[in-house]
Amino acid sequence: MDKTLLFGAAYYPEYLPAERMDEDIDMMMSAGMNVVRIAESTWSTLEPEEGIFNFSYIDRVIEKTEAAGMKVIIGTPTYAVPPWLVKKDLDILVDTKDGRARYGYRQLINLLNPTYRSHAEKMIRELAAHTADKKNVIGYQIDNETKHHGNMGKEIQKLFLDYLKQKYITTDRFNDTFGLAYWSNSISSWDDLPDLKGCINGGLMSEFEKFQRSMAADFLKWQADIISDYKRPDQFITNNLGFSWKKFGTPIAHDGYSYGVQRSINFYEASQSLTLAASDIYHPTQDQLTGAEISFGGDVTRSLKDNNYLVMECQAQAFKYWTPYPGQLRLHAFSHLASGALGILYWNWHSIHCGYETYWKGLLSHDLRPNPTYYEACEIGKSWKKLGRKLCGLKKSNKVALIVDNHSMTAFEWFPIDKDLSYNDVVRWMYDSLYEMNIECDVVDINALDISKYKVIITPALYCITEEKLKILNDFVKDGGVLISSFKSFITDEYVKVFSDTQPHHLQECFGINCNQYTYPGTIRIFGYPVKYLAELLIPDKAESLAEYEHKYWGNYSGITRHKYGNGTAYYIGCYTDKSVLKDIYEKTFADASIPVPDLRWPVTIKNATSVDNTQLHFILHYSSEEREITCPYESAADLVSETSYRKGDVIRLKDWDVLILEEKTLPKQ
Repeated sequence: MDKTLLFGAAYYPEYLPAERMDEDIDMMMSAGMNVVRIAESTWSTLEPEEGIFNFSYIDRVIEKTEAAGMKVIIGTPTYAVPPWLVKKDLDILVDTKDGRARYGYRQLINLLNPTYRSHAEKMIRELAAHTADKKNVIGYQIDNETKHHGNMGKEIQKLFLDYLKQKYITTDRFNDTFGLAYWSNSISSWDDLPDLKGCINGGLMSEFEKFQRSMAADFLKWQADIISDYKRPDQFITNNLGFSWKKFGTPIAHDGYSYGVQRSINFYEASQSLTLAASDIYHPTQDQLTGAEISFGGDVTRSLKDNNYLVMECQAQAFKYWTPYPGQLRLHAFSHLASGALGILYWNWHSIHCGYETYWKGLLSHDLRPNPTYYEACEIGKSWKKLGRKLCGLKKSNKVALIVDNHSMTAFEWFPIDKDLSYNDVVRWMYDSLYEMNIECDVVDINALDISKYKVIITPALYCITEEKLKILNDFVKDGGVLISSFKSFITDEYVKVFSDTQPHHLQECFGINCNQYTYPGTIRIFGYPVKYLAELLIPDKAESLAEYEHKYWGNYSGITRHKYGNGTAYYIGCYTDKSVLKDIYEKTFADASIPVPDLRWPVTIKNATSVDNTQLHFILHYSSEEREITCPYESAADLVSETSYRKGDVIRLKDWDVLILEEKTLPKQ
């Protein structure tokens, strides 16, 4: 892929009420767009009858975009199956804990079903063979927002049983690992393993969900291997990884936004078969726009392959409460680049006139005419064309890692911290506090952690952990690193069996504390702020207590501790409280790690990167409807957007929802 920023949209001419492809492409070109994504939802159009393939609309899109100098990303249409295929084999519909899915919705497929696999392979091969030699086809998106779809059918349960036999050899070892003597769940023969739909053992079901995630990742590898038989070396393979969805109570379809770790697939595992990481990132807009979802999603996706990534889907207008204020669409776009994106594609180009997503509006409204959002996209395209070479392929180098773990997330579904506090809430509490302080970080899967890259490691609610990983964290601190861990960390082994010693297991010496009780906070306060959801009653052995609980009965216990261990420092935060408290602790931790904390705070967000020219770039992203002034923190810099030069201490005036990109300049020698 060349060094051009990708700017475009998903394009569905097959959904349009009239023929207008020439007009659409002209409008895209006027907006500075250079790429479309097609085909990922249209199996019934591409193969209306078994074995009868019709790629005419794909041919037309490729031909017309090539003439316009635009690129195409082909999606394999395997996440929404045609009716004739389900009629052929009803077992294609996934069997979940709630029973068999009914046809109509997408992602209701048993990814292991042999009939589905056979026909999906034929479709993928036909599509790849038909398009791989087209010079403007730059890559393939395999499937769409892939997950395991809750599969609990006979195929996956049989494969899981085979996996258990191979891993545990004997039923005695299996029973002991998961504590199946409880409520008479132990088995004496592998043939006695019950249908897992009724299983009440959180450890065993967490192991099964891990297996489900691996099955989904294997499905992507299966598709990637097929595409690899056809694709050119310069064509990428990707998948638009979809984050968990945060609900916010509005009673409409697609209620919510991209929020945190996805329970139904492990991104790191899935990314192993991809040559380019990509994701979908959706977020609140208007007065609720903070940039945190863009930042979090970018830091997760970039960290998967320690490289640039593509935002395969992001919003243009979407719902009535996401219609962007003037300037916000531009701010969205540059914010994605600031995290290391190679470009963005809107979902979608045009609003759909019928169907489930009728009112998830695209860049064009239902009249398919230019509108204020489209005109703002034109301004983005103009800027990206001008700055593309400078902003494409930016490199990030962060010394802070925030650790995420699918397995811990699953365990908390069985053993919640609190009915109103999820694993992702804790992740975002710790991440968003960093974001608001302008401390950049990588968001790293626990299984991908390379401690040599970081000075600070943060573990939100790392509930499940192996002895090997515990030793790695222990040695990280002993060798000079700074570790910050929250409540509900290091409680169980990888089988969700609670360690039988005093918490935190294996790290008591590292943290200098012990704990064997916790409580609902009630009226507890810390630093004057309420404690919510959970308070662990920490007893400092060697650690310094940074704060005791403010409470008549729990006041003898610490809520936050700090301990010098070896050459490093370990902080333990035993309670959930206001972000201002967490930020104060962060100030101390980054001082210990010799990481400077910027004076500027959100809503002025700073993102740093190195350009392909090896110059230092600083994105100043203003997430506010107010105007404000800041002072230039750099010795000498010029804004790539306005071409205005600044010296250290100069006043920089920020408009509402503003963007500046400051490139540091070398001062002439005196």
